[in-house]
Amino acid sequence: MLAFIGGTGLTRIDALTIVERLEITTEWGAPSAPVVVGELKGEKVLFLARHGDPHVLLPHQVNYRANIAALKQAGATEIVAVNAVGGISADAISGAIVVPDQIIDYTHGRDTTFFDKKDGPVTHVDFSWPFDAGLRARLLAALASVEAPAVSGGCYAATQGPRLETAAEIVRLERDGGTIVGMTGMPEAVLAREIGLPYAMLSLVVNPAAGKVDREITMEEIEAVIHSGMAKVADALIAFVG
Repeated sequence: MLAFIGGTGLTRIDALTIVERLEITTEWGAPSAPVVVGELKGEKVLFLARHGDPHVLLPHQVNYRANIAALKQAGATEIVAVNAVGGISADAISGAIVVPDQIIDYTHGRDTTFFDKKDGPVTHVDFSWPFDAGLRARLLAALASVEAPAVSGGCYAATQGPRLETAAEIVRLERDGGTIVGMTGMPEAVLAREIGLPYAMLSLVVNPAAGKVDREITMEEIEAVIHSGMAKVADALIAFVG
């Protein structure tokens, strides 16, 4: 069963007919919100609001292990995650939708693995290609079908937050190969890999990264792009279902 994880600006999908809300507890605790079981275009899907519903959790406060484990327990077989991000590269302008194919983790202090039990096996997963190629191709096709221009490929730079980055940090991220910058891509992506769930990301650029414009970034500016851009994202997710 397909599962969506909604980020900032996408705590619900209006076209989703809710069938059930699952209050799930995992061995890593409770997820950010109940797992919603619903129907979208006649297909049964799952939805989870990453930051809670309403939005109350900062990126470093999200229990990523519980979120991914809860989706698995609810029957998820693949995950499409939505993120609001800053744009670093020239084609990642405000309002653009990026479907990245790489990620760099700059976060710290987060629980990043399911395999840290004292009596558990020492397990290493291959993470060379963090996003599932099949899911990415389907996402790009869905975006094209609703005439939402998308950037195919690129590197998601995952930072700690909750503050936005400095201009000097963005210079570093760009030098490292970052295309977009966000705060929730890790450890979410690797936990999905560890638990065996194909995972892909759809990232809406809601602001130019620090130093890319000669002014401060305002929350009003970000919220305006979220309001218009997430409507396109929701249309693409509906098209993705079939």
